[in-house]
Amino acid sequence: MQGIWTTERIRAAEDRLLAVTPDGELMRRAAFGLATHTAALLAGRTSGVSGRRAVLLVGSGNNGGDALWAGAFLRRRNVAVTAVLLKPERAHGAGLAALRRSGGRVVSAEDGPQWIDRADVVVDGIVGISARGPLRPDAAALVERASAPIVAVDLPSGVDPDTGAVDGPAVRAALTVTFGALKPVHALAPDACGEVVLVDIGLRPELGEPDLVRLDSPDVAAAWPVPGPGDDKYSQGVVGIAAGSATYPGAAVLAAGSAVRATSGLVRYAGHAADVVRSRWPEIVATGSVRDAGRVQAWAVGPGIGTGQEGRDVLRHVLGQGVPVCADADATTIIARSPEVLDARDPGTPLVLTPHAGEFSRLMGEAPGADRVAAARDAARRYDAVVLLKGHCTVVAAPDGRVAVNTPRGSWLATAGSGDVLTGLLGALLAAGLDPWLAAASAAHVHALAGSLAAGGVPTSASALVTAIPDALRALRS
Repeated sequence: MQGIWTTERIRAAEDRLLAVTPDGELMRRAAFGLATHTAALLAGRTSGVSGRRAVLLVGSGNNGGDALWAGAFLRRRNVAVTAVLLKPERAHGAGLAALRRSGGRVVSAEDGPQWIDRADVVVDGIVGISARGPLRPDAAALVERASAPIVAVDLPSGVDPDTGAVDGPAVRAALTVTFGALKPVHALAPDACGEVVLVDIGLRPELGEPDLVRLDSPDVAAAWPVPGPGDDKYSQGVVGIAAGSATYPGAAVLAAGSAVRATSGLVRYAGHAADVVRSRWPEIVATGSVRDAGRVQAWAVGPGIGTGQEGRDVLRHVLGQGVPVCADADATTIIARSPEVLDARDPGTPLVLTPHAGEFSRLMGEAPGADRVAAARDAARRYDAVVLLKGHCTVVAAPDGRVAVNTPRGSWLATAGSGDVLTGLLGALLAAGLDPWLAAASAAHVHALAGSLAAGGVPTSASALVTAIPDALRALRS
């Protein structure tokens, strides 16, 4: 499990570590790591690093200092280094002196373009974690000119470090080298950060518990239920699926099939698409009504049930069964329009809401905004539910404040029916007895992994996503 800390927490931890560390030592540790990974990137693009050309875009403050010191270390590898100073009067003094001693070149922003045009790599040391807002015009023009891969120092300049939001010109890095700890931007803005590597500078003991987490495959593999010799179909979890309609059976087929592929012990389907579901998945026990479904250990409800009176009755019924419920799609719209349906829910019964941005706006009366973590936390507290906020990066928030972020492997999940597949996965995990927050975060992880495997680098479909779930589960343990 990867911990992620807000910039406020990281700055405070850095201050504590700086107080007991010789002056300049932390910066040199960070810069050496930055230089090492930059050299590795150069070596991967060429036959070696000697004679390659690196251009440093140097702003004021410590990120500029990191870049300058890294340039001095690169000079030891015989890399030709040119520092473009955006604010010469505020450049980091010790770093600048080190670069000059090493034989590095220092030029003004006006002279920067000619060096950027010939660069093999560009190092973004423009701003650090204290900065907010887009790049200023002079910096944006230099970044726009770069055709070589960009290595971001700590984070891509112009991207908000705590929300990952981009509101104007910003760096789009091939590689981000960060120091001490991961920041929210590294999980929430993967397209801007590129590959992220973490350099240890001794900060971890000063940080305390993380503000966010990101599950990795071993975490999800450990959480995912695996049948043992004493298990049967009931002990593995019985999940009920209330989805789809006679006119639109696809949601039912996808959600129910996903639950089957997630290795539920037994899947019960209830709804107007029973015949279609039964024909596609003969192992499913299918009935026409939730009242006839039989006993389940969790319900997944919502995709394609409609938002009229019948849909409200279905949702009210499953909420009143005293078992965990995953409410998706039409179910979230019903809750937003008719919040009284939640009166059927016994206090403390687990509920997971899985809105996309539009459904979130209906539930909360406003869009998630730039700070999607704060928005998901607010919704979790309001509804006393785990909230899985869909998007390019999925945010999973619990009422107690825990937050997990799932960083995607591409954008392959932006396809019709993808959310129905996630609903089935999540329902299966709830039926198996997982903590709802862990169930939601694990389902999101496997959903994204299955999407990547199904796509194989080209657009795919939700049906292929269902087929890829077993491969994703196997990949967790590889």
